[in-house]
Amino acid sequence: MLKITNVYKTFNVGTINEKRALEDVNLTLNDGDFVTVIGGNGAGKSTLQNVISGATTPDSGKIEINGIDITKFPEHKRAKYIGRVFQDPMLGTASDMWIEENLALAYKRGENRSPFRWMISNDKENQFKMSLAKLGLGLEDRMKSKVKLLSGGQRQAITLLMATIKKPDLLMLDEHTAALDPKTASLVLNLTNEIIELDKITTLMITHNMRDAINYGNRLIMMDQGKIIYDVSGDEKKKLTVEDLLKKFNQTKDAPSDAMILG
Repeated sequence: MLKITNVYKTFNVGTINEKRALEDVNLTLNDGDFVTVIGGNGAGKSTLQNVISGATTPDSGKIEINGIDITKFPEHKRAKYIGRVFQDPMLGTASDMWIEENLALAYKRGENRSPFRWMISNDKENQFKMSLAKLGLGLEDRMKSKVKLLSGGQRQAITLLMATIKKPDLLMLDEHTAALDPKTASLVLNLTNEIIELDKITTLMITHNMRDAINYGNRLIMMDQGKIIYDVSGDEKKKLTVEDLLKKFNQTKDAPSDAMILG
């Protein structure tokens, strides 16, 4: 489904700030895989998602989704394949537009037709309302509220819904609960898991929380120095403990950073 082959990426080539962000990364995700990605700061986690999304161009290697080589596709052309939720709740929505307008934009991702509100049919509005109701946040009664009036957690829940309202081939979550308070983060993470399990969405989720990395998904990969150094799934993953992950980190060049959270 997602296949990454021999991908390299170096920033600031030829300068004192040269940084090898990805080094010969090879990764295959099968349909329905929910993979958590963990690693210290600068391990290459976000760069990996950026080269998949098209936000960053790899120096070499190949990226395929469903057998289609998207390595040279611009970011907007990959939008019909990929849903993404960022750490900052402000990045995933248009703040001056209504909730239903944001959902309409997301629903028509990858299409050329105008998504604006005068094009929203009653059927589509009812569909959006039902989708919002499933979040359990009362937002189905605020369809015409501007998104900028929502809390960070509500905006992140909207962004999650936007990323999945039309099932993407791949959902990428980049520490999407890190900016939220613990209670709201737990709510959004539980919503995330419910949506992924219900629609069987292939997912790549970056997290700094070791316990979340263990408890969610069917597979876990650890990155360090731009490489995948650990890939575990199935029963072996189910048996993992935080202590096991700490041992793995201590075997790398860099000890766990302060940004790593035990959970």
